[in-house]
This record gives sequence, C-alpha cells and structure tokens, in this order.
Amino acid sequence: MILPLILFAFFQQAAPQPQVLVWPHGISPLGIDHKDVFDNHLLEVSHRDHSGNVEVHLTKVDVMVIQSGTARLVYGGEAIGLHTTAENEQQGTSINGGTTIRVDPGDVIHIPVGVPHQFLLDPGETITYLVVKVVETAK
Repeated sequence: MILPLILFAFFQQAAPQPQVLVWPHGISPLGIDHKDVFDNHLLEVSHRDHSGNVEVHLTKVDVMVIQSGTARLVYGGEAIGLHTTAENEQQGTSINGGTTIRVDPGDVIHIPVGVPHQFLLDPGETITYLVVKVVETAK
C-alpha cells in the first residue's frame, strides 16, 4: 500500500514544471526586438514610427495591447497588393473598404485569423504594442 504512494509522490516531484516568463514593464529583458516562441504562441513587442504594411495571418490570431503612442488601425475589408512573405503570412499595400479606428495606450485588440489589418501613423506619431500571436488549431 505504501509503495504506490511513494511512486505517486516521486512522479509528482519529477514532473517538469512549466516555465514562467516575466517581461518587466512589458518588454523582454533581452530587448525590444526579442521574441519568445512557445508551442502554439509567441510574444513580441512591436514599435512603429511610420505606417506599416497590410498584414494577413492565415493561421495566427493577433492579440495586441497598446503600450504607448497612438495610431489609426484599419481592419477588415479587402487587402490590396497581397503577396506571400512567409508560410501562412501575407502583406499588402492598402485596405479597401475596411473599418478605421484610433487606438491609444491600454487598448486591447483581437484580430482573428485571415482579417487584413494595418497601422497608419501620421507624421511624428509612434506606437509600441505587445503582441501575442496564437496559432489557431483546426476545428
């Protein structure tokens, strides 16, 4: 009777513990350009001082938290000038018929798989945001 308890306690202690990751003040200790990649998601901080390209992720959801700055986010509609930049990743030049909103520090944004999106910055604007990219599993 005691042997099963000893074995249970041994295997409970021997199980690897998941790694806890802390980014103090929202930036990796390894620098703003560092990405941490896990099995089904990654963490990164993006900083922009000019407008970005249209992005369409075919397998990843973007969850963004605006840390500083402001910009216009255009999403939805039809992406113009799309070309493949990496596996399951496309970029384009503009969005036709999308929705435009202004985003500010503290805003949280969820972009589903396949939705075109783009940050547009006016001259002198900058924006920094945390991005969690989550690989969507097949349903």
